[in-house]
Amino acid sequence: MATIAQKRYRTGNIIVAVALLIGGIVMVAPLLWMLSTSLKTQEGVFALPPEWIPPDPQWSNYLRVWTAGPLLAGIKNSLIVSLTVTIVGSITSTLAAFAFAKLRMPGKNGIFLFMLAGLMIPFPTLMIPQFVMFANVGWVDTLLPLIVPGVFGNVMMIFFLRQYLTSVPDSLLEAAKIDGAGYLRIFASIVLPLIRPAIAAQFILWFMAVWNDYLAPLIYLNTPEKQTLQVVIANFNANYAIQTDYPLIMAASVIALVPVFVIFVVFQRQIIESVALTGTKG
Repeated sequence: MATIAQKRYRTGNIIVAVALLIGGIVMVAPLLWMLSTSLKTQEGVFALPPEWIPPDPQWSNYLRVWTAGPLLAGIKNSLIVSLTVTIVGSITSTLAAFAFAKLRMPGKNGIFLFMLAGLMIPFPTLMIPQFVMFANVGWVDTLLPLIVPGVFGNVMMIFFLRQYLTSVPDSLLEAAKIDGAGYLRIFASIVLPLIRPAIAAQFILWFMAVWNDYLAPLIYLNTPEKQTLQVVIANFNANYAIQTDYPLIMAASVIALVPVFVIFVVFQRQIIESVALTGTKG
């Protein structure tokens, strides 16, 4: 009987492993094809059978891409927006989560629920009012509409960190208050070290979301030198796809992917650790 159970267990593991392998191939194949295309000639893109490994890699595509459009300006603008929003916004989001989780405020649960209700409003319904508001203050065609709303915090990050902070004992904070520590001292000395993995995970995910944002920059940015990287790449596609210069488009896409890929690979342990701890403590 034990032998039959072991065989079934082994068969199940094999089936799961094969399914995961197939799923991994399906997800990785488009990325590999993008990298392969970026090293091809224009004729090689349409070669039959398809060439996964170009016989003569065209590394010059990665040199042409810098003069084909304002790619460097797009990278700079995306870095300014992403780093400013995620760094400042992570600080304000963490302070807000601490206040909602541990401070005694009248009506804080109602305020928190009202804030969460904002997640139910789709962005397309807010596009026109926001655009009119930012146009009236002269912020259109600047990076400010992309930066200013984010520095006040991220609702999902506040919710995530608030749930994480519920696992911190109130007695620990009360003891610190008895010793004379203020709220900022408690936050910096006790709370911040405890929730560092959660902050790291949310920071990374938020950075990736802001870096990949396309709709908001498309609405507010008109001048090519002020556009973020995703809009620049979309313009590459519009300008060069008609010339079938897909290697140039794919080279720009690979460059846009590198920062997010590196960040995810380096910090994936923090993401997994944070999700695992939240699932057990939250």
